[in-house]
Amino acid sequence: MAKQGEKAEIFNLSNGKITAKISNWGATITSLLVPDAHGSFTDVVLGFDSIEPYINGAAPYFGCIVGRVANRIKDGKFTLNGVEYSLPINKPPNSLHGGTKGFDKVLWDVAEYKNGEIPSITFKYHSKDGEEGYPGDVSVIATYSIPSSTTLKLEMEAVPENKPTPISLAQHTYWNLAGHNSGNILEHSIQIWGSQFTPVDQYTVPTGEFQPVKGTPFDFTIENKIGSRIDQVPGGYDHNYVLDLGEEVSGLKPAASLRDPLSSRVLKIWTDAPGMQFYTGNYVNGVVGKGGAVYNKHAGVCLETQGFPNAINQPTFPSVVVQPGEKYRHTMVFEFSVE
Repeated sequence: MAKQGEKAEIFNLSNGKITAKISNWGATITSLLVPDAHGSFTDVVLGFDSIEPYINGAAPYFGCIVGRVANRIKDGKFTLNGVEYSLPINKPPNSLHGGTKGFDKVLWDVAEYKNGEIPSITFKYHSKDGEEGYPGDVSVIATYSIPSSTTLKLEMEAVPENKPTPISLAQHTYWNLAGHNSGNILEHSIQIWGSQFTPVDQYTVPTGEFQPVKGTPFDFTIENKIGSRIDQVPGGYDHNYVLDLGEEVSGLKPAASLRDPLSSRVLKIWTDAPGMQFYTGNYVNGVVGKGGAVYNKHAGVCLETQGFPNAINQPTFPSVVVQPGEKYRHTMVFEFSVE
């Protein structure tokens, strides 16, 4: 008999107001029930009813933690301390979200699971030297908790054991506040606390420039409908924002506020990461999810707080290199309300 955490399963975290289902496969949020203005509960994340489709690769990064390095690394190459490293090219011509078998496609250990006043689950993963081409052993810990009636919190830590290495983890949930099966998110409105974004080349890799959002379809400094100018962005939004506008609260700054007009649900995301990928589910195409729902283009929106994409190759970007014994930390708070 396998002891708890040795096989892929789904765990429940609930405080009566928020119920999360989270798997040790990829440290993945598979379901999140939150109330609307009338107290009716809806699952607001895209995903599957069972763990098998995740394991079988049917999920385009639904709900998981991605790493060792989130987002794109140009040409799957970087040089660190004079050594060139080559990574799997799993999104040609680049390496994406940690490679062919990133942190989203592995079984994490369940280190702690408690359903008390503050329900929480802690996952651990040991990433080996050379795994997916990355240098050094890294110990990773991710804890999901429900610290208040309206918030889900994720705390991520990673410590390189023997070599400097790039580390940038991200949480890759696709949100639809009207309900996972309610169609597209183009009527949702969003505010993003970033006055600049990092423009990209034809393969969605940042060029290294910083561009003000003012006067562009990327300006969400004032809340606006996601679909209002999406036709001016070829393919849709898939861009990194420089988070620089909000006041810190408890060491976290606001990243984005997402609002659904139908249910009046609002999600505000807080983070200590420097950037956030705003991705409008442009590549989702006929994925059959929970309850037989079919997810198509723009069925969900991802708000992935992160280090900047390809930072390892961009000296002007905040460094994502962590030294042995140093600790990488990344915290996110998902705060739900109705307005």
